[in-house]
Amino acid sequence: MSRIYSKLCSLLLVEHFGPIVQQVGTDLINNGQRSLHSIISTVDLPATKVKEALYVLVKHGFVTYIKQKTNLYVIDCKRIIMILRYPRYMFLVKTYCGNESEVMLEEVLKHGYITASDLIVKTYNRIQELPSSQEPSVENVKDTFELLVKNQFLMRSLSFDMNLDDTKKPDYNLPDLNLRVIFNLLENGEGDPGDSKIYWKVNFDRFTQDLRDQIVISAITQKFDKNAGELMRQLINLMYLRTASWSDTSNPIPYTEIKDAVKKLNYPELEQYLEQYLHLIEVDSNRFIMRVGDSSGGQYSVNMKNAFNQLAWATLDNIVTEKFGSKAARIFRLIRNKTTIELEQLQQVAMMPTRQAKLLTYTLAQEGYIQVQEMKRSGVSAGPMKTFFMFYIDLNQVVQMQIGHCYHALHNIIQRRDHESTSNKRMIDKQLRVDILSSNMKEHGATEEQLADIAEMVTPSEKQQLEKVQKSIQKLSAAELLIDETLFLLDIYQRYH
Repeated sequence: MSRIYSKLCSLLLVEHFGPIVQQVGTDLINNGQRSLHSIISTVDLPATKVKEALYVLVKHGFVTYIKQKTNLYVIDCKRIIMILRYPRYMFLVKTYCGNESEVMLEEVLKHGYITASDLIVKTYNRIQELPSSQEPSVENVKDTFELLVKNQFLMRSLSFDMNLDDTKKPDYNLPDLNLRVIFNLLENGEGDPGDSKIYWKVNFDRFTQDLRDQIVISAITQKFDKNAGELMRQLINLMYLRTASWSDTSNPIPYTEIKDAVKKLNYPELEQYLEQYLHLIEVDSNRFIMRVGDSSGGQYSVNMKNAFNQLAWATLDNIVTEKFGSKAARIFRLIRNKTTIELEQLQQVAMMPTRQAKLLTYTLAQEGYIQVQEMKRSGVSAGPMKTFFMFYIDLNQVVQMQIGHCYHALHNIIQRRDHESTSNKRMIDKQLRVDILSSNMKEHGATEEQLADIAEMVTPSEKQQLEKVQKSIQKLSAAELLIDETLFLLDIYQRYH
């Protein structure tokens, strides 16, 4: 594990859970499997605090344990990195299941795992507190929970024993809830709604699949049009009916099934030119789909492995263009297309001055985007002509390097954002107090003059500085999301390769 990867995980833990959880988490990150006694002896914290921190880490799924004579705790750093994607998960369920589902998912993410009745009560109370929201109903909130489970965004939390995770299948059986008892709980009453000790957690694999599918659909939409993108969506949906979620390629999908699925949509152009759209995507150089048979009007297969291979190449091509310019990107593409190529041959086909081509080639090699292999000429026994150098691209190596760059950039962004917030904390707190005071005075019928006097408590220079800080934090947050999108795409490439 790289040092910057460990530092990023530690930074995410302290940002979201505080320094005590960070200390215990960092100890597990640096030392691997650890017993409770080993952690307590290493970390400068009381035993009770270590146990509380482990409880938080286990509850949120960051740590699992291996049952032995003494339980060994193991931390999952990939699961910690998923914290970066929580906003995208919430936006996803909001799109599919409505506004109430976003609040509900946030509660599950906040608690790690939770019973359905507690989740309904907490979501109901949260929606009530939202400004300009209608009075929620318990029935609607319960329906939202069931919708999240039916769409497999939530699943039962069965075990945190690492030895059992692979053997138990996800459980989506809905509990039989007593709504009357839930009404009592909302009024500070007591009772058992019928789901005690039945806990629910987020199904992160489902979110990963949906974000993966969105990338493929978006790529097709950008290359062709929205009709082609919708066709790709239907192909992926049909893929799920006959193929395991993470298979490299799908089982054959008959044309008749594709036609029936498209007829149910409101896309008249796609329905009219379905064969042409299928042919366009099939013959495209990226080969996201393949024609694998002629029966039933033709059979097509979705090739996810090849799709992310092509998307990884496109991503690296854009990165090289941004870092080194379009001419360097041309050399990068030439080496990719030729597989291996000598420098002299590269200079001939690069269509740029020899000196510039040589400089850019060695720059890319020095930065790790292309690799060099020394070769021996046959029939030459000695002298400078005995060896020559071939340039090639090791995609797996370059992807791994770029993932490391993403970790480094995310670490720096989070640190910079924390610095901006900390160094301007006094002004931010002052503005917050003024806003709260102004809001309270409005509720009590304050005049415009009184509200203006309260607003003047923050000086013009402070307002200007606050605007500058807020813009900076917004830019950093936007950059964090964009870098994580690149990181996610490259992670999916590695999952298939």
